[in-house]
Amino acid sequence: MIQQANLSVESQWQKELKQSFTRLEDLLTYLNIDAENIDQDNEARRLFSMRVPRPFAQLMRHGDDQDPLLLQVLPSAKEFESKAGFVIDPLQEHNAEQPGLLHKYESRVLIMFKTGCAVNCRYCFRRHFPYADNAVNKQQLLQHIDYIKAHSEINEVILSGGDPLMAKDDAIEWFIGQLEQLPNIKRLRIHTRLPVVIPSRITKGLVNILERASFKTIVVLHINHANEISVRLKKGVAHLKRADCTVLNQAVLLKNVNDNADSQIELSEALFDGGILPYYLHLFDKVDGASHFDIDESRAIAIYKAMLKALPGFLMPKLVREIGGEASKTPISL
Repeated sequence: MIQQANLSVESQWQKELKQSFTRLEDLLTYLNIDAENIDQDNEARRLFSMRVPRPFAQLMRHGDDQDPLLLQVLPSAKEFESKAGFVIDPLQEHNAEQPGLLHKYESRVLIMFKTGCAVNCRYCFRRHFPYADNAVNKQQLLQHIDYIKAHSEINEVILSGGDPLMAKDDAIEWFIGQLEQLPNIKRLRIHTRLPVVIPSRITKGLVNILERASFKTIVVLHINHANEISVRLKKGVAHLKRADCTVLNQAVLLKNVNDNADSQIELSEALFDGGILPYYLHLFDKVDGASHFDIDESRAIAIYKAMLKALPGFLMPKLVREIGGEASKTPISL
């Protein structure tokens, strides 16, 4: 049950965030996995820092160095390998017209509301993103409001990052209040992984803020494996749905994590059991340092065809690839 005092709940998720694992040897020791001979893997933290919240680590299988949740966050010496076609900016986002704002799609605008993340997924397509140059303060957010006001074709705002729920509830409430003054805005979409790795982030205050919003709110979670759907997350999703939020999921196909039909079928079923609808299944974005997560498109299509045989249509996410410079996501033809 969500606690009554907003301050105490916020301090809970912030405390859990501060207790995150940031050293590889500490995480492996916690999981009862041999922490010897990890020097080369540990070096990868220089390329991309490590952060793994304890509630997420609690979902990992102890003693299993191939656990699908662990593999997503485990620094690896493979990150030093360069491979042709893998670049630091696969979606061409590093030179935005306004810092922290991306207007790639005609009717939607994406705002990097908070540039930090609760968990550093090693496959992240923004692992090289210049967050320091795109962090926004209140004044810059007001400039983004002016931009949206000047573009009447925009009817939906997407809060991304980083992770927008790294912001405190009062900051989210303030920004929603600014958006509510714009008559062209019909929807607010929040893309977040934070409730998956720290479920206590779904505070009573946050739920109340989203429930009071004058436009439709969609929360898009990022869950790649059924084992990420905890009892605590399900309770949080139930609170969001009672606040009339639509809750969706987008996943990424990742080698050795979820690159088989059984994993994808189990994920879709577990999402629905948790009150979440599958939305997108992304082919891996070819970001430098993470090529070991990539699978061939032909294999992705074979997995998707097997899913079609086993799942009803409403549990089938759209199989897509995002291509830098394109005006929309690109559906994968079967």
